Amino acid sequence: MPDYPAAERLALVDDLHGRPVSDPYRWLEDAGDARTTQWRAAQDALMDQERAGWTSRDHFAGRIEELMGSGSVSPPYIRGRWTFFMRREPGQQFPVLYVREGDGEPRVLFDPIAKDPSGLTTLDAWQPSKEGDRLALQYSIGGNEESILAVMDTATGEIIEDGIDRCRYSPIAWLPGSEQFYYVRRIAPELLPEPERQFHRRVYLHTVGASTDDDILVFGAGMTMTNYYGVEVSRNGRWLQVSASEGTEPRNDLWLADLQASPPEAPAFQLVQGDVDAQTAMHVGRNGLLYISTDLDAPRGRLCVSSPEHLWDEPWRDLLPEDPEAVLDGYAILDGPELIRPLLLAVWTRHVVSEMTLHDLETGELLERVTLPGAGTIGGPVEQPDGGPVAWLVYTDHTTVPTIYSFDGRTRALELWESPPGTVEVPRVHSRQVTYTSKDGTEVRMFILSPTEEPERPRPTILYGYGGFGIPLSPGYSATILSWVEAGGVWAVANLRGGGEEGEEWHRAGMLGNKQNVFDDFHAAAEWLIAHGWTTREQLAINGGSNGGLLVGAAMTQRPDLFQAVVCVAPLLDMVRYTTSELGPTWTVEYGDPEIPEQLDWLLGYSPYHRVADGTAYPATMFVAFDNDTRTDPMHARKMCAAVQHATSSDRPVVFRGEGDVGHGARSLNRSVEESADVLAFAARWTGLEA
Repeated sequence: MPDYPAAERLALVDDLHGRPVSDPYRWLEDAGDARTTQWRAAQDALMDQERAGWTSRDHFAGRIEELMGSGSVSPPYIRGRWTFFMRREPGQQFPVLYVREGDGEPRVLFDPIAKDPSGLTTLDAWQPSKEGDRLALQYSIGGNEESILAVMDTATGEIIEDGIDRCRYSPIAWLPGSEQFYYVRRIAPELLPEPERQFHRRVYLHTVGASTDDDILVFGAGMTMTNYYGVEVSRNGRWLQVSASEGTEPRNDLWLADLQASPPEAPAFQLVQGDVDAQTAMHVGRNGLLYISTDLDAPRGRLCVSSPEHLWDEPWRDLLPEDPEAVLDGYAILDGPELIRPLLLAVWTRHVVSEMTLHDLETGELLERVTLPGAGTIGGPVEQPDGGPVAWLVYTDHTTVPTIYSFDGRTRALELWESPPGTVEVPRVHSRQVTYTSKDGTEVRMFILSPTEEPERPRPTILYGYGGFGIPLSPGYSATILSWVEAGGVWAVANLRGGGEEGEEWHRAGMLGNKQNVFDDFHAAAEWLIAHGWTTREQLAINGGSNGGLLVGAAMTQRPDLFQAVVCVAPLLDMVRYTTSELGPTWTVEYGDPEIPEQLDWLLGYSPYHRVADGTAYPATMFVAFDNDTRTDPMHARKMCAAVQHATSSDRPVVFRGEGDVGHGARSLNRSVEESADVLAFAARWTGLEA
């Protein structure tokens, strides 16, 4: 057994609603505590010892970098005479934002490396004005995701203003004329107690070049502290809509204001949807009608139509009714004088695989099913805001790098628009989708990628999952997966309850008091892979990040006998105290609130940190945490690592991989390669894969 660093165990027991809850490693929550600093240094040394035993890391690092060598490209986003797009050349650390005027040559608008050669600055979001002559940019530094807002002149590239802070997760809604926009900003931290400084968002109207002290508050005062807000202004500038969701809850309230009948600085909002258990979004078409996508009475989604003037006094008309087996993902309107009639292009997901259909815009009549390049995933579609017969979309699958296609309503043809700038030699792998049965009889789907079509022998296998927040795990290109399979391993992706693969009911079957279903689905996936000859317990690793880190943390504490190795990335693991740091309070609508006795019972039922048991032979485990992670606090990985190191009776190692100057989200190409290579090398060592 490894010689683990010393970690003081406190005799600390909280009384929570009459229940004693121990927390021996509370001190590891404080990154600045001298004991934590010393513990971390010792863990870094232990991690170096573990790396010394890896034989495949250099191979994986080189191959992952090669398979990421295509670079990337985005669809075109057209505003007036300007076309904006993202592009990453082979070897570039980040995608770069470009603009093209008319048919002219593209030029760089924002290059993260040019702004910060250290590679610590990332572009979080961007939004051109309706005319395209100005651009709002949001960037953050060191992975903290605390977006800083800047405004640029498109023609000259000049920064008009910069440094507007507290804009994390802020939409930008320009008014016509490029002089003003609505945006979301947290109120000043000095006005708030420390635990609330990540919250209290408001919607403001900002005038470009003016002091933010002059911003006009238009929405959000006096509402729920953890609300997130969406804001959008219609293309014609008449309609302003604001949505509000409490944290990440799968429902929203929605308001609409007519900016012809009330001034932009004091919009007269009318409630469209309030206190309704549904998610609804609206889009004003160029014909003046409202297109309303909602899961109200339709958990897989439907598209309705109404006029803004009669939104409240007439029933919404179903344009695309709910499909009993497919989830409605998106749509685009195709119109213009070159078409006989306006068209509606719709994207669906049927059992995790994308489909696309073409409809009459007026009646919703199905005209044809569009043949896609393969059984993969569609991103988009992206329409032309000023109208036109063409829309763009991104297509990817397990062996296809994300590629841009166009659909032309005149020819009804889906054609390649643009490929990434580089080329890669993708290894030959076999991909299949299987269905297995979970503990309660529910059918769950899973993708298996392998070197052979059939399991001619058990192989080292990585089982991956997420199962939360309504997020689906759809087929997509992954250099990490391809590198593993090319080396002789199997990679499986389980589409667990809690995700969005089968609509909102599927999500809710794995949230709050139903969270155990997610873990049962995951255990059943592992057992299916073993029973069908794809792998053995001695060759099976599990991997998950963020909410997926919670998943594999729960799996290793509930079924330590089932897995040989665990890679637990940026996890939540202490589900009693997850609300005490960063964005935790926004997730009580997904997991439950430990302040409520019944919900505390749910959380303690699976909280990985609290289920660690002395004398258990735990799998080889690598906890991965990022120092600047402002979503899932690194304290979760630290506390859990100390607990498992203390408890395990196994000679398989439990190690901590910490990384500075990065956070939960975007990072440079080199950083991504390094992390993925470590993950695969660790899994390879402990499952017996010889790359």
